[in-house]
This record gives sequence, C-alpha cells and structure tokens, in this order.
Amino acid sequence: MDEDHGPSQIAPETAPRRTFGDRLQTVRKTFTTKEGLFGNYDYAFLFRPNLPFMKKVNKVPPFFGLNDRMPVFLALLLGFQHSLAMLAGVITPPIILSGAGGVNLSTAETQYLVSTALIVTGILSCIQITRFHIWKTPYYIGTGLISVVGVSFAIIPVAQGAFQQMYANGFCPSDEDGSPLPCPEGYGAILGTACVCALFEILLAFTPPRILLRIFPPLVTGPTVMLIGIKLIQSGFKNWAGGSGLCADKEPSAFFAKCPNINAPHALPWGSPEYLGLGLSVFVTIILCERFGAPIMKSTSVVWGLLTGCIIAAATGYFDRSSIDTSPAVSFIWVKTFPLSIYAPIVLPMIAVFIICATEAIGDITATCDVSRLEVSGPVYESRIQGGVLADGCIGVLAALCTITPMTTFAQNNGVIALTRCANRRAGYCCCLFLIIMGVFSKFAASLVAIPSSVIGGMTTFLFCAVAVSGISIIARGVPFNRRNRFILTAALALGYGATLVPNYFDHVFSYKGDNKSLQGFLDAISLIMETGFAVTAALAMLLNLTLPEELEDIPEAELVEGESRAVPAPVATASGSKDADRESDDMEKGKTA
Repeated sequence: MDEDHGPSQIAPETAPRRTFGDRLQTVRKTFTTKEGLFGNYDYAFLFRPNLPFMKKVNKVPPFFGLNDRMPVFLALLLGFQHSLAMLAGVITPPIILSGAGGVNLSTAETQYLVSTALIVTGILSCIQITRFHIWKTPYYIGTGLISVVGVSFAIIPVAQGAFQQMYANGFCPSDEDGSPLPCPEGYGAILGTACVCALFEILLAFTPPRILLRIFPPLVTGPTVMLIGIKLIQSGFKNWAGGSGLCADKEPSAFFAKCPNINAPHALPWGSPEYLGLGLSVFVTIILCERFGAPIMKSTSVVWGLLTGCIIAAATGYFDRSSIDTSPAVSFIWVKTFPLSIYAPIVLPMIAVFIICATEAIGDITATCDVSRLEVSGPVYESRIQGGVLADGCIGVLAALCTITPMTTFAQNNGVIALTRCANRRAGYCCCLFLIIMGVFSKFAASLVAIPSSVIGGMTTFLFCAVAVSGISIIARGVPFNRRNRFILTAALALGYGATLVPNYFDHVFSYKGDNKSLQGFLDAISLIMETGFAVTAALAMLLNLTLPEELEDIPEAELVEGESRAVPAPVATASGSKDADRESDDMEKGKTA
C-alpha cells in the first residue's frame, strides 16, 4: 500500500485525536527508552564482512517503510551511511569546476564551494523528502521519498567547454604568457545562466510523464548519459596521472613542469608512477570493499577508497596542510559570492542539461519507489514523478542563487535503501543533517580540497565510469535492439563520439572576427553545442526517433493483424443483406440487454 492511501477498512477511523500530551509522551519514549533509542535491530548485519571463511547468516533484517517507526540510533546510523554514499558525488563537481580544469579559483573559494555544496545539498534534499502540496492544485513539490539531491555531473563538460571559450574570447583574463587567471565572473555566468534555464525544467514538470518519456525515451537519454560519463572520464584519468591543469600539457611552462606546480610538496612530473600508484590504491580499495566489505562498507566503498588514498598520501608526504590550518572554523552560504550574469552561448547546452536532469529524475524516482516497496504506476506514482521533476527545477534555481551549479536527484541512495532495507524518511532527514554539519564545519571541506589530485582522480574515474555504465543500463533496459533503433544509436553516437574525442574539430568553421557581439555570441553558441558530444547525440537521437517510422519487422505481429482487420472494407449491403444485418443487430442488442 502506498503511504498516500488510507487503510483498507469499511468502518470509519475511530481512534481519538492525539493531544499535545500524547505527542509529548511519544517523544519521551522515543528518546528515553531502549526500545525508542535502539530497538531490536540486528546492528551486526551492517558491520558483518563478507569473508570466505565466515559463516553466512540467512536471517533477513526487518524492512522499514516510508513512515514506519524506527529507533533513533538506527535512523542516525543509516542517515550517516546515506550521507557517506553521496559525499564523493557532491564534492567532485565544485572541486573540478573551481580548479585548474575550470575557472582557477583560489583555494579559499574552492573550500567555500565544497562547504556550500554540502550545506545546500542537505537543505534542498529536505524539499524532495518532505513533499509539499501546492494549495488548490493537484500538483506537488517533492517526492516524499528518500530522494536526495546532489550537484549534477552533466554540467561539468558543458561548463568546462564554456570556460575554455571564455578564456579564448577574453571574457576571462589570462596573463602575458596565456596562462589562465582566476575568473569568478565566468563561474557567476554559469550560475546566472543556470538560474534562468532551470525555469525550463519547471515547465517540463507540468507535462504528463508519459508525454515526457515519449519525447525523451531511453533511446535518447541512454546514449546521452553514457557520453557524459565518457567525456568526464578524460578529466578523472588526467587527475589520476597527476592533474588536469596546465601541468598535463605536452610542453608545460617552467612553473607547471611538475604537478600541480613546482611549489607543491613532493611535486612530480605528470604521469609519474608514484601518482599512478596513489590513484590505484583508491581504485583497488573500492574493489576490495565490494568483494569483502560489510553492507555499510559496500555502499560507501568510494569513501573508503578515498580514505585509503589519503592515508597513503599523508604518510608519503604528498599532503599540504597549510590550507587546512588557514581555513576558517565554520562556513555557510553566501560567505563568498560571484557576480551573476547570463552567458548567451551556453543557454542551449544548459537547457539540454536540465532536460537530462528531468529524465534522470524520472528514472531515479521510479527506482526509489521500487526499492521502497511503493507502487510504480497509477496516479500516486505519477504525482511523485511530477513533484520530483518540479522540485528538481526549483532546486536548480535555488542552488544557483546559493552559488552552486545545477543539482539533480541522486541514484546512489537507491543502493543503500536496497542494501539496508530502510526506506524510512527519518533516515533521509538524518542524512540531510549530517551533510549540513559536514558543510558548516569548513575544516572538513578544507581537508577534502587538500587531497592530492591523483587520489581524487582514482575516485572520480570510478564515479564517472559509473555514469557511463548508467547510460548503458538505460539503453539495455529500455531500448529493443531492432534495426531502426540500432540505426538511430549508430547515427547519434557517430557524431557524439567524434565531438567527444576530437572536441576542437569545429574551431575553424566560423571565421568571423568583427565587432558585432551579438553575432559573435550566436556563433560561439553554435560552436559550443557542436563541440559538446552529448548535446549533439541527444539532438540527433531525438530528431531521428520522432521522424523515422517503425518498420514492419519491428512491429509486433498482433498489432499488424489488428491493423489489417481495421483496414478491410465493409461489404456493400443489398436488400436481403440489410435485413440480415438488421436482424443481427437486433440479436446483439438483445444479448447486451440480457
């Protein structure tokens, strides 16, 4: 039964209305009794490793539904597990976009963005989890599930392409030898454009989900998500080898002859075996956690890998703790701000990002309903989809105003729900609480920013490849491999892969160098779209899917027979035939009456 449905009973509800004293008594029992604090849950289940010589226990732990009562300690423990499961995904985009692969912000600004990303994620996730009804309308904001949100990975390739263009056309400053300088204006342009383009996702939320999925089916979203992951793997692998900034160039300047620069502790040339070994320690730890780890370790394997890499890096002298020592003790939203503006060339790619966020949200919410043992069809389910997409769009606006790039519903937590058998919203609220605490105490964010690039690279390469595999999964589950669909995938991926692997192929198409800024901005927008592989794939796949007809061999035989029966013309009625027809119709009417 869904939590929005009442109990299946004939008699009306006769339970007396709870008074303030009753509620106070419930709170007292919850926080002062063993049953309320700890319950009878098998906590050893969460920490029992999966070792070959250990006896497996077949006892299944209880399932906690959406609004079931659960012990306080268990809610805190599972909430902390949820927060760890999404930690790496939340901090990765701000670290990449503010670093050498983005707008080259200062260490203090990067620390602020990481802290703010955690705080905003915690606050805005509460919107999705709570689910608000819009007064006097059939619409909702939020899903009412453990649908947590985090910074979208889809914005990274779009923003990186825009930043490169900004440095090339002078929007962002460079020094005399062409090295990029910090560009907070560029980051503010991304935020301002995202704030406006998020309104498009809000409009999409009022479109019925079946129409939305017809325009953006898995045949469109699958290859798009896959190419986003493939594009991001390049950045992750560069960091694994030492860094994705100027030190990764074939002929770096003297200051960047070593990664991240010659002044860093234990700096080495890009691609040094020491850097590759540090990243490999993270990668191997993730695999070992999946094979031998306890349930709580499996769902947080990326964090354990990151922790292992940090310990090795600190023991071998790759950590610089000066930024940790100088960082403030606490932080919050708007401690630092960025000048908001709209960068016209990125409007269309940004709209594509929010379309992807909306379609991803539909898939993630469906998966959350499934693992939460709620219905995945019917009006309540559709209202959750509508509320989730609407909340996603509103969160996109609020995130930009809070200095964070677009956010979307995260899928990592569905694995935690399935593994721990807990879909209770109390665990979701505890997750939000821990994320806010992590962000407020900025020393924690400073520690994350100080992690060496090779350790970050080992983690992000795994995460980004998981994005690509997610796209493959969307194709495998929702796309029949008939001739028409194979043709659409081939045509769309041909240009998408080409633009991803050779992103500068469109640089010399337009040769305009005049003073018309409007025309120049329009040409820059076309160039940015054509050099963004997933945008090209999405546009072409959508166009071909809407225009190419189904082939006869791809249409089920039952539909063909039904269509042929409809196409057979009715016989011409003669005088006797009309009487027979009248007699038959009379008999049919009698049968219906009977």
